[in-house]
Amino acid sequence: MPLTRPCSLEEMCRRDVHFVTDESYRRGLSYRPDESDIFISPYSKCGTTWMQQIVHGLRTGGSMDFDEITEVVPWLELAHDMGWDVNADQVAHPRAFKSHLRWDEIPKGGRYIVVLRDPVDAMVSLFRFLDGWRFESGSVSIDEFAAYYLSRPDGDNYWSHAASWWRQRARPDVLLLSFEGMKRDLPGTVDNVAGFIGVSDDPALRDLVVKQAGFEFMKAHGRQFDDHLLRAARDRACGLPSDGTTTKVSTGGVGAGRPLVSDAVHAQFLRRWQDVMTAGFGLASYPDLLRELG
Repeated sequence: MPLTRPCSLEEMCRRDVHFVTDESYRRGLSYRPDESDIFISPYSKCGTTWMQQIVHGLRTGGSMDFDEITEVVPWLELAHDMGWDVNADQVAHPRAFKSHLRWDEIPKGGRYIVVLRDPVDAMVSLFRFLDGWRFESGSVSIDEFAAYYLSRPDGDNYWSHAASWWRQRARPDVLLLSFEGMKRDLPGTVDNVAGFIGVSDDPALRDLVVKQAGFEFMKAHGRQFDDHLLRAARDRACGLPSDGTTTKVSTGGVGAGRPLVSDAVHAQFLRRWQDVMTAGFGLASYPDLLRELG
């Protein structure tokens, strides 16, 4: 019988339990970092791939010699399932890993880059990413998906992730950035990251990395950022057909998701923000966080 894609979020969730095995997750969390290791750990669809490209470009002089970015900046929690040894040498120094872990979960001893993003934009981006891959295209409405996103349990949602890293914002081994700030000033972001990971101040390298982390460049090289290696390895485990499509370089815009959801959904997102980020840190809204971040 041919494999089919889920047509409901309930069915997606039942299959998603097979996406990462317990053994792979355990091995990722038990990794012991070197102090120079870089962990890129935003919440899903908050700029992870973008930051992988920046870090990898800086540490390699702009090398694009990879099939897919996760091949050279491996996903810590999924590496074992992908057949990658997290303790193996990487193509360049410092070693770099992708992750979506909270501060309280991630292995300690390295350095950490986290990108924060407007939660509505992050939700809409995730919806677009999963549509046609993890569920049948058109089978789930964006308001249904928003309700699912809001209902994610504590410890596995946008707000608990953001709160865990916001508490660590003063640490010298943590660099907090915003997706919006990266869009506004990519050269400044690249300079900031270069200093944080210990790459020498080289204007020519900075210019090259800025170009290769730009929307037009990444869009033109979309297959190197589309998770096709991950899909090839994990689709069958989740009972998914192999013809799914994904893209991590879609519109490149900020605020594009806001007109796509109802006023009621916006109100629910604001209440969730206030329950966690206002109650915990006095941040009235996401724009308030951006002002605080500077």
